[in-house]
Amino acid sequence: MYLIVGLGNPGPEYENTRHNLGFRAVDELAARLGVTVFKEKSRSFIAESRLADHKLILVKPQTFMNNSGPAVRGLLDWFKITPENLILIYDDVDLEVGQLRLREKGNAGGHHGVESVINSVGTTDFPRIRLGIGRESLTGDVSDYVLQQIPVDQEQVLAEAVLTAAEAVEVLLKDGLSKAMNQFNQ
Repeated sequence: MYLIVGLGNPGPEYENTRHNLGFRAVDELAARLGVTVFKEKSRSFIAESRLADHKLILVKPQTFMNNSGPAVRGLLDWFKITPENLILIYDDVDLEVGQLRLREKGNAGGHHGVESVINSVGTTDFPRIRLGIGRESLTGDVSDYVLQQIPVDQEQVLAEAVLTAAEAVEVLLKDGLSKAMNQFNQ
């Protein structure tokens, strides 16, 4: 069983922001799997499905990005899933716009949502899919940047990255993390 978690912020005002690419990737994966209904559990919207003989729990925490960890921890405990079977999908300012990177494990890299998950789960040993949003010429605090609406000139590139992230999850589950990393890491 796998917990597939897309990070984002709840509410219509955040729907089309850079920080909600994780939610969009989970929605795309749900659409590919024919999932149309999410229910509330552990301060998240969740849906259950199957892929490649794996049961999947698709998750969009509703706790706001920087407090995602307790919701993720609650679902791991409820479904008795180990952190190694957690796949986290989120935006990353340190990657170029539209770039995708899969990692087996690692630190939060300054991403407060990932930091919350690591602190709540108690390990950095879980796969993640990072979706590049760039940082332009920003230094220091990037809060305003990640919460801005996606600019028209980046929408197509980021929409394609979301599609690719969903495909990467499918390959990871069917063929393993190494094959997915070889195929999708640019």
